[in-house]
Amino acid sequence: MNIKEIDFGKSDGLVPVIIQHHEDFRVLMLGYMNKEAVEHTLETGEVTFYSRSKKRLWTKGESSGNTLRLVALQRDCDNDALLIMAEPNGPTCHTGHDSCFHESEYPAPKTYYPFLKELENLLLQRKKELPEGSYTAKMFIKGTDKLAQKVGEEAVETVIAAKNDNDELVYEASDLLFHLMMLLVDRGIPLQTLVEELQKRHK
Repeated sequence: MNIKEIDFGKSDGLVPVIIQHHEDFRVLMLGYMNKEAVEHTLETGEVTFYSRSKKRLWTKGESSGNTLRLVALQRDCDNDALLIMAEPNGPTCHTGHDSCFHESEYPAPKTYYPFLKELENLLLQRKKELPEGSYTAKMFIKGTDKLAQKVGEEAVETVIAAKNDNDELVYEASDLLFHLMMLLVDRGIPLQTLVEELQKRHK
């Protein structure tokens, strides 16, 4: 990022900055940066704004601990606005919500990806901790061969369900996806890798 190419002159030395979750692409908040805030963000990796009320640099989470780790930064086509992809540590909004944009008369449609990422993180936790009594923990202990066998069984049941009614197909396909995700976690393959492979094929 060449800071000299950012146009800070249009709004008294400030540019608006949109913060987006780097995994599920939710918009988390809007802030403002001056040149020093951009430099500090790039140097430290902690997203830092210019506080218009406090008249100073303000690193997100400096008091709450709910920081934003810089993942990527880019400017728009007019060089007078920035988009930051970040990894939040805790809720971003001061109200305790994940996003500052949590209230709306026209709520955005729910998307599948955030939940799948949440489920993937849960499976990773189960594999690491192997809690007693957990079905997923038992499957991880049995190993890759058993997980692969289970995926095969669920695939067959999904095919059979496709010949019957949609409710049964949804049920069996959900089982298939769940066990496939367990197999991917077992092999250390993030679900995002499949998404990227599909994107490459689409091109």
